[in-house]
Amino acid sequence: MRHKRTDYCGKLSEKAINKKVTVMGWVQRRRDHGKLIFIDLRDISGIVQIVFDYELDSSLFSTAEEL
Repeated sequence: MRHKRTDYCGKLSEKAINKKVTVMGWVQRRRDHGKLIFIDLRDISGIVQIVFDYELDSSLFSTAEEL
């Protein structure tokens, strides 16, 4: 499956709230706070923080643990 970027990390705005977006980049930083994982994803335009919550989706959370 090939994904196409819909937005750049540094260009996301409030317009993206509650919308599905696809961003691509590299993990600059990962912070594990038990049942929350914070990922700072960086691309050429900037950084976006992604939050993974174990209570919302445990399988996606497991994937985030491997990043």
